[in-house]
Amino acid sequence: MRLILFDVPCAKRSNFYPLSLSRPIWELRCGISTLGEKLIAKATDVACFVPGYMADSYRAKTNIKVNDAGTLADQDLLLVDTRIKASSFNVENSGPSEVGLTEDGECLYARITKDDLAKLKKDSIEVLLNSAKEKLPTTRCDLATWNYTWELVLENPHQITKDFAALGRNGIEGEVEEPKAIRGSAKDVYVAPGVLVHPMVVIDAANGPVYIDEGAEIHPFTRIEGPCYIGKKSILLGAKCREGNSIGPVCRIGGEVEESIIQGHSNKYHDGFLGHAYVGEWVNLGALTTNSDLKNDYSNVSVTLDGRRPIDTGSTKVGSLIGDHTKTSIGVLFNTGSYVGAMALIMATGKPLPKFIPSFAWFLEGVTTKGFGKSKLYGTAKIAMSRRKLQWTEAEEAMWDAIFELTSPARDEAIRRGRRLMLKK
Repeated sequence: MRLILFDVPCAKRSNFYPLSLSRPIWELRCGISTLGEKLIAKATDVACFVPGYMADSYRAKTNIKVNDAGTLADQDLLLVDTRIKASSFNVENSGPSEVGLTEDGECLYARITKDDLAKLKKDSIEVLLNSAKEKLPTTRCDLATWNYTWELVLENPHQITKDFAALGRNGIEGEVEEPKAIRGSAKDVYVAPGVLVHPMVVIDAANGPVYIDEGAEIHPFTRIEGPCYIGKKSILLGAKCREGNSIGPVCRIGGEVEESIIQGHSNKYHDGFLGHAYVGEWVNLGALTTNSDLKNDYSNVSVTLDGRRPIDTGSTKVGSLIGDHTKTSIGVLFNTGSYVGAMALIMATGKPLPKFIPSFAWFLEGVTTKGFGKSKLYGTAKIAMSRRKLQWTEAEEAMWDAIFELTSPARDEAIRRGRRLMLKK
């Protein structure tokens, strides 16, 4: 049985913007691992299908076959929409062909035998799914799915605890220098090989496990509260690392961070508060950049994903969603439930910013502008990646060119509003 992960273009993909603009949904983090790593934990033969504009870029970052039509032939297949929560996915790998549909007819999975596969159209993943819906037995399925990015943030503390238990690792394999302070049970702490924990660090596992991954470094006067995951080669610099954080690889983290997910390769080096947020890759948050994650009246937070229609999150605690390669100046203040697009350049105004800032925006003097264009942003991205010994490739640039076009309607509208505001001044 070959497992096929699919994340095809559809309206619900935008519910995970700006983070899913530059990666398939299954690469998003929740807990210690990504959504995809949870789904493929027991699979040996895996392929995937992503939106076409990101295929070449993603192909360079993964070992599995990407958008290869040949993987849709000559095998029993299990096709899985990666919005499905791995904890709820109880579909058997083997058995007769079956297509699992939601109440509105959306395909969440399709199990297709090799014999039945020969009867279906296979020009693309979308064609195959539609052909399977038409010709194979269908069943109503109520599998739990992820529907918005903030759901990953809100579930993160619980998921860290589950992932820690599933991995079954604990103990000190790296170096923890004296004097050290570990609170709670030693069984709830794992310090991986190559980790260096400096003196005067508090690891508090009294309320949840702490997993510090290979090569991470924790500087003095850092406090890490569980449940928490610190990714490979990340550095914490005197940070107040509150409960519920998942910090991806090669990050630099200072200040106060609470119940947030940082995808990886991002910097929050200085003081400032980040709470109930999801931050992408290659983000740099300037000194004292802070987000609000709680409204003064304690009512539910709303998020505007398209710049127009607010969505009630159902939670009183939601911070910021910040896309890849975005940079902030010192003193930026993000409002509760802010959407901050990818490749944005943001200057402080001395007061909370608008709740929606589009991708590729230059937010200057309190208004959205086109600034000096995307070529300047690409130049900055190239420099940032080279500092981590990674390259800005032609495939990467082609993907971001496509994202620029994809996000242009909301950006153009915001720029027009900005021009009107500037004229009034």
